[in-house]
Amino acid sequence: MKMEELAKGDGYKVPAAHHPFMRLGLEKLDDFHDEVADLEATLADVVKLGGQDAEKKAAKLIKQLRAFEPSITMIGQIKAGKTSLVNAMVGRPELLPADVNPWTSVVTSLHLNTPLPEDSPMATFQFFSQGEWDHLVENGGRIGELSSRAGADDELEKVRRQIADMREKTKQRLGRKFELLLGQKHSYAELNDDLVQRYVCMGDDFEDLEEEDQQGRFADITKSADLYLEAKAIPMPLCLRDTPGVNDTFMMREQITINALRDSRICVVVLSAHQALSSMDMGLIRLISNVKAREVIIFVNRIDELSNPAEQVPEIRDSILQTLIDNNGPENPQVIFGSAYWANMALGPDLEDIVEDSAEAMFNWAEAALSAETSGMATNELVWHLSGVPELYQAISERISEGPGAEILSACRKRALNLVGGVRASNAVVSMRLEGDTLEIMAPATLQKHLDKLEADNLKFLNDRLDIVFQQFGSRVEQSHKRFLDRALESLLQHLETNGEDEIWQYSPDGLRMLLRTSYQVMRRNVSSACQQVYGGAASDLAETYRAAFGVDVENFSITPPAAPEIPAPVSLGQTIALDLQSSWWKGWWKRRKGYRAFASGFYDLIEAETAPIVDELKVRQAEDIRMTAEKELREFLSEQRAILTDISNKSEIAFDDLEDIFGITAQQERDELFDYIFEELSDPKHSEGKGAAL
Repeated sequence: MKMEELAKGDGYKVPAAHHPFMRLGLEKLDDFHDEVADLEATLADVVKLGGQDAEKKAAKLIKQLRAFEPSITMIGQIKAGKTSLVNAMVGRPELLPADVNPWTSVVTSLHLNTPLPEDSPMATFQFFSQGEWDHLVENGGRIGELSSRAGADDELEKVRRQIADMREKTKQRLGRKFELLLGQKHSYAELNDDLVQRYVCMGDDFEDLEEEDQQGRFADITKSADLYLEAKAIPMPLCLRDTPGVNDTFMMREQITINALRDSRICVVVLSAHQALSSMDMGLIRLISNVKAREVIIFVNRIDELSNPAEQVPEIRDSILQTLIDNNGPENPQVIFGSAYWANMALGPDLEDIVEDSAEAMFNWAEAALSAETSGMATNELVWHLSGVPELYQAISERISEGPGAEILSACRKRALNLVGGVRASNAVVSMRLEGDTLEIMAPATLQKHLDKLEADNLKFLNDRLDIVFQQFGSRVEQSHKRFLDRALESLLQHLETNGEDEIWQYSPDGLRMLLRTSYQVMRRNVSSACQQVYGGAASDLAETYRAAFGVDVENFSITPPAAPEIPAPVSLGQTIALDLQSSWWKGWWKRRKGYRAFASGFYDLIEAETAPIVDELKVRQAEDIRMTAEKELREFLSEQRAILTDISNKSEIAFDDLEDIFGITAQQERDELFDYIFEELSDPKHSEGKGAAL
């Protein structure tokens, strides 16, 4: 009996496939995992030196390392096979339904190997809120807003009719539960494939099924799904975020995809080999143009359906790259070719079930893609290799280890260095007391008052610097916005004077996006500079506090400031606005205008209203998010240092007879040697091969 047939059984949980070849391409993640383990071992050494207080702080760092879950957002064309690719990547061919109804707008986050507390749900489904649903129904969503602004009453009415039809079908299916479900969340202790398909897939045969078996029953109102899975091949936690295709009628998915991209540093764009990338995908190109080129990977799927992939793949690659160049897309992104169908077949029990045309395409591609290195592979492993999934995972692994992975390791090492410095200073205070030295210690109340002032001063300094940065950014954005509107209006008037009202005018908003993107990049650099200055100043203030509070000079002692926070990409710049829709919609707007004045005032009001939300998103919401992140980093840094200084202050008041029991290791010389070892290890993690072995 095949896996597909078993899955139909009541409550049957289809297990994830686990083959040794699934580890292909994940070598960089293995290396990253080893670095995490080495850092954990070094932190364990700190615990042995510092006792219970150090243990709590080290345990917190270890917990953060283990909880690190970089996310990869998958975006792409509808019917490009994106979901089938995600299923193959996690070794669950039947997990997510690949043929979703065009209405479905669910972002599905697959949390792989995520450490969870006991009794945590393994699946959570969030429904749209009443407000979100009302916005869609009453205003027609994003396209309804646009139609309403433009006075396109016919377009708006058509949208409303379609949405009303969807609403009625949904209410019939869910009955009185419909209103009650909006804004709610469903959580489940166990995960199985049938459960997923009730919320993510859209089925039509509801009448003949029992209520609990209705496939896609809640799909219309489900906004997001969080599923927690074990993936044995992957050596660390990872989140794959599967988004709906962006080319939908009401632009619901576009906004949902923008929000998903905000939460990820890596974006995989899935295209179909049949349509590759064309002018029809401008929305897709606009979205990825605002993400760093290094963080974009393009996966061209369904090469199994090409008649001659060996010859066609180079042509498709050239076409994609040229389209990106022509439309100001990312420069030189990595383009990978493959087949989710082949990958899922490689995971299955019987390769002989592969369709004949696909098998011929595979043999054709194998002649071009296989090398001497693959000569010893078994058949399933060869098919997996040809599917492109190992190359995709290799690209993802490199970006994680060089980007967010390197950042979290660096941040943890800095915090661990500060912890070691604190333990060493504490050790020095204890040692001097044991040797009978007289110490002038700052009174605990005075120390706390000093730290309160230090925190207030540095937070004020940070906000003052950020106020200047954001004020300059806001001015640049407003000037760019106004210049664009003035230039566009001038272009419109020249067109009317030259060509009259009968020839439809076109004007691209890409110039506005480029101006705003440039302003954002300047702001990003200025925020990083401001944070580095403030964080560095706070570290110097704290180092001086150690000396003033305890009068102890410690070798290799310094306070390492945190790194400036990573500033998210301005993905909202990819949002579709009226001028992007050079189609029947725009022609309708044009034909409804009479007279130059009507064109000019109507255009200016429309585009100002269309672009104002994007400008406000950058100036207000995104700026505030950046400020909160920068403040949070500083507060956490100061809080950690306060805890260490308070701990030293407490040790300075411990009764003399109890001092010798403070540390797990009492020999002063041995402690000094270990401090030197740990300091070198954290400062240069590649310095020693025998990490964690000193104890």
